[in-house]
Amino acid sequence: MKTRFLNRTLSSVILMTALGATAVAEAATLKISHVRPQGAIVDQEIRDFASEVETATEGDVKISIFAASALGDYTTVQERISVGAVDMAVQPAATAASRRMQISAFPYVAENWEQARRIYGPGGVIHGAMKELYARQDITMLAAYPVYFGGVALNTDAVAPGNPNEAKGIKVRVPGIKSFQLTSDALGYISSPIPFSEAFTAVQTGVVDGVIGSGAEGYYASFRDVTKTYIPVNTHFEVWYMIINSEVLADLDAEDQEALRKAALNFEAKRWESAEADQGEYENKLAGLGVNIVKLSDEELTATAQKVRAEVWPQILEDIGADWGQGILDKIAN
Repeated sequence: MKTRFLNRTLSSVILMTALGATAVAEAATLKISHVRPQGAIVDQEIRDFASEVETATEGDVKISIFAASALGDYTTVQERISVGAVDMAVQPAATAASRRMQISAFPYVAENWEQARRIYGPGGVIHGAMKELYARQDITMLAAYPVYFGGVALNTDAVAPGNPNEAKGIKVRVPGIKSFQLTSDALGYISSPIPFSEAFTAVQTGVVDGVIGSGAEGYYASFRDVTKTYIPVNTHFEVWYMIINSEVLADLDAEDQEALRKAALNFEAKRWESAEADQGEYENKLAGLGVNIVKLSDEELTATAQKVRAEVWPQILEDIGADWGQGILDKIAN
């Protein structure tokens, strides 16, 4: 009798321990990285997303936010998400892992916000293409996050800003991404690829006279103290992506996965409703600091877009795979 009692007691302890371990395993704290300082719009919106996830999962899933690239620059973070060393991020696509990801920053694909939403929003051609490209890196794309149309920030006066055929004699920092370098050249600037971490100092010390690769919000956040002129020439449509390691997502139970995906879709939908207004607000903020905002006419924007498409698109297509890339552009045209 005593032996049977001990066996039952031992079995109960083992069962309770197993159940306890399961409960612990079900709770998860996911690290999410983004590129802007604390308090920036994206930081606030990720906090709302994190709160929605925690509430919907009844505390099973919590999101720990790392702002200002605290876990590494976006290229490093994407690599780390791919191998599961970082859980999540909201950031630009890093093209080092796949040149085809340049399709996300293809210059002058969209001319206005309505077109951008059709192309980059849910169901859009580039939205779908980016999902597939991330999946090949063991990354699940949960949402696209529209930011702004890009422009040129200068620490000097503009030179023929509406005439892409005139050489500006102005050296600008560009990201180490071929599409940005080629676009800068086509606009008449002298391109100088410099890492983002060194870009502010490069402008401040006169190594370069300005920056291409961002938009009003980005220049306000990171370059407002060295910006005298801003030209909203619509170089590209900036989209960031909410991404998660696919295995990390699969390890969550089905209800928590669904809650996370739903919160991500809400995060995306809310951003599309406010992004255009935010772009205008940050142009006004730059103007409030004394920055000269050089608006181009529709004719100037059209001429610029036509030149970049004619000169730059063929070179990028060759870089990313002409058949694949042209297939994407053909779908957009239709």
